[in-house]
Order: sequence, then structure tokens, then C-alpha cells
Amino acid sequence: MAQCQKTESAALKLKTVRKDAVPKGREGKHKRIVTLLLNRLSRLPSGSALKVPLDQLPDSKAKIRAALSRATRQSGVSVATSSDSTHLYLWKADRKP
Repeated sequence: MAQCQKTESAALKLKTVRKDAVPKGREGKHKRIVTLLLNRLSRLPSGSALKVPLDQLPDSKAKIRAALSRATRQSGVSVATSSDSTHLYLWKADRKP
């Protein structure tokens, strides 16, 4: 077993790159829908919510909510969500102190 690990690590070729050349983000498969929702949300009048049909989402409601949560956490935007059997609702939430 130790011989196998030594061979694998010897075969591994590593390179050094500058930190500024390292990608800072990723373009996940939900980037398009999340970007669309956040753009629409930014133009939404206060006291309003977006009503998104679940059958028009490219993935499950849970996966879109998770992607949206990651994006809003990174951007510092506070968003609340709710849903029923046919729609996902999004609105700008009040920031927590």
C-alpha cells in the first residue's frame, strides 16, 4: 500500500501560478436563472414579490433556492422566499442587524 501511494504522488505534476490568475468564482449550472431572478428582484418595487412558476424553473425548487442563497450571501443582498404547490415567491427582505 505504501508503495502505491509513493508512486501516485511521484506521478502528480504540480505547477505554481500567481494568485491573481486563480479564478475567483464559478459559473454553475444555475447562474443564468439566479442572475435573472436577482436582476428582476433589484428592480422590484418595495412591498412586492416575484411570482415564479415552478414548472419554468430549470431544476428543482430546492436547488434553485440553494443557488439563490449562495449568490445572495456572496453579494450581501437579503432575500426571502416562500412557495406553494405551483410557484416560488421572492422578495427583498429587511436586513438583520
